[in-house]
Amino acid sequence: MIKIGMVIGDRYEVLEKIGTGGMSDVYKAKDHKLNRLVAVKVLKQEFSENENFVSKFRVEAQSTAGLMHPNIVNVYDVGDEDGINYIVMELVDGITLKKYIEKKARLSVKEAVSIAIQVAMGLEAAHNNNIIHRDIKPQNIMISKDGKVKVTDFGIAKAATSNTITSNVMGSVHYTSPEQARGGYSDAKSDIYSLGITLFEMLTGRVPFNGDTTVAIAIKHIQEDLPTPADYNDDIPISVEKIVLKCCQKSPDRRYQSAAELISDLKRSLITPDKDFVNLTDPDEDGATKVAHEEIDDRHSDTGSMRLSETEQMRLREEAYDDHRDDYDDYAPRRKKPQREYRDELDDDYYYERDRERRRSAFDPESGKIEKVTIGMAIFSAVIIGFIVIMLVAKGMGLFGDEEEASAAASSSSSVVSEDGEDGLHVPDVTGKSYAEAKSILESKRLKVEKAEDADNTARKDAVVSTEPAAGKKVESGDTVTLHVSNGSNYKASAATEASSAKGENQVAVPNIIGRDSEEAVIMLVEAGLKEGTIVEVKNDDPNLVGKVCAQSVPVGTMVDRETAINMEISIGPNNVKYSFNGDIAAPTEGEGYTPGIPVQVDFVTSDGTSILSVNTSSFPIPPINRKDITSPTGIITFRYTVTTPVATNPETGEQTGGQTKEVTVTRNVNFTQEN
Repeated sequence: MIKIGMVIGDRYEVLEKIGTGGMSDVYKAKDHKLNRLVAVKVLKQEFSENENFVSKFRVEAQSTAGLMHPNIVNVYDVGDEDGINYIVMELVDGITLKKYIEKKARLSVKEAVSIAIQVAMGLEAAHNNNIIHRDIKPQNIMISKDGKVKVTDFGIAKAATSNTITSNVMGSVHYTSPEQARGGYSDAKSDIYSLGITLFEMLTGRVPFNGDTTVAIAIKHIQEDLPTPADYNDDIPISVEKIVLKCCQKSPDRRYQSAAELISDLKRSLITPDKDFVNLTDPDEDGATKVAHEEIDDRHSDTGSMRLSETEQMRLREEAYDDHRDDYDDYAPRRKKPQREYRDELDDDYYYERDRERRRSAFDPESGKIEKVTIGMAIFSAVIIGFIVIMLVAKGMGLFGDEEEASAAASSSSSVVSEDGEDGLHVPDVTGKSYAEAKSILESKRLKVEKAEDADNTARKDAVVSTEPAAGKKVESGDTVTLHVSNGSNYKASAATEASSAKGENQVAVPNIIGRDSEEAVIMLVEAGLKEGTIVEVKNDDPNLVGKVCAQSVPVGTMVDRETAINMEISIGPNNVKYSFNGDIAAPTEGEGYTPGIPVQVDFVTSDGTSILSVNTSSFPIPPINRKDITSPTGIITFRYTVTTPVATNPETGEQTGGQTKEVTVTRNVNFTQEN
């Protein structure tokens, strides 16, 4: 049990608790040996007897102890004492990125990119040491008071050489990669996906996927397209938008392949934000088809070779078999391939060899049926090979000019590989997508792109409203497609109309948070299905609202969409209102022991300590005082004087009593007049 003031490891004095997580608590402590402040992470008592948790906790320390980088919270020490397992870390004086985003609603593009660069640099150092974080999110990123960004809490980090990670150690679901959500293998590209989601939140003030349960959110990461950040922030330049989209591709192979690649593009975006330089692959394009296309192009341009090697011929036969697999399913042995989320290199070799064996069995010459298939396959392969050889011979003899050759290559590649249908290439439907997404999709189809502004629509800014030629029209590789892009001029009016008609179960009533402190207000909003927006401090004349919510951005009872952010204002006291006083000061009353002629010390002070009058007098009333520009609404007049009790003589004994003196203090409250 940790107690404030106790010393751990004979050197770390626990000063205060500064944070808590799912598995551990964090304390501020003083290292008496090195005379410095540190953070001590202590495994919670309820987990201390669980070997799995203890092991995981120690792995964290072992994974990060060797990481010394300015963008990583450094680990200094690890130990256990009397059942207390702890890690000693660098103490960062600042707040989490999550709190920073909540405080600012959303960050500027430049600030968001700068923070992302520092996070990526920390991840690069970890990945270079075979350490995957697996839980990148704004809550695990610290922003120090001097602006330094540091990644912390490698709570479920493991060496990248480990091939297993189970779903029960999956990171926060709002930021988890699709492969993590499926409980599959994760690597450095999983961290890049989570950083992309974090960058999305920095730019927009929200996460891209939400839902009622963690499972619902995880499914969205796996199945749904990532909304473009430009949907929520028109100021995001094309380079930054495409960086986010590339980080968050469903397939790890289509993301940045390393933190270094991501850092390079992020830095470039700071210099030329509006330049379209990010290479974003079309998520719907078959990667294998793309490779085959490039290889065929290479063979067309190779004038030095007039025949195909045995390896190339074998691969062409196997490609031909794959392209016409359905035709031979009746003859090939039916073996159901196990369903797996990930194939490592060993598994790929296994399946490759097994597929080859399957193909060999399909062409067994001892089978009469299969022999016919073999003959058909040989004829088909010979036609393909003959066509390619003829093209190469013709090219070597100079029968094709440059234009004809380019046209033939483009036509061949379109018909063999890149076609969208049996009759050629068609314009893909990119309506509703951002210009950046649409441009990337068209260019991946080897089409040229022109941009035309469109004001006659209600779409958001930078959204594609139509294409010319229209979607589905047949085109040739190299043709130009014009993208008609909304300038957003009518979007806000349309959005307001849609919002006013929105109703039903998706909406909730805004609660009354006036008079609540900020923590109570946030709890009420969350319980109502809403979320905290910006919180600003303002001056307010109501003294009962000091330190409490004095205004909210949406009126009480208004029906709004779930997850709507409600902004609030916290009162820090009265506004800059001026007051005045015009009047005289009467003498204390006789009931207060005062008799006319007694000298009185009179002090007149406002409630904020400003002196209006300080005088010793026996003449009342004090002449009228005319004072303006008083900054407080009230004041107080203090009278101090000495009174003597009357002397009385006993007629029987002649004994005298009374005549004692005493100090009297009397106060009088004054309300000032507010100036217009």
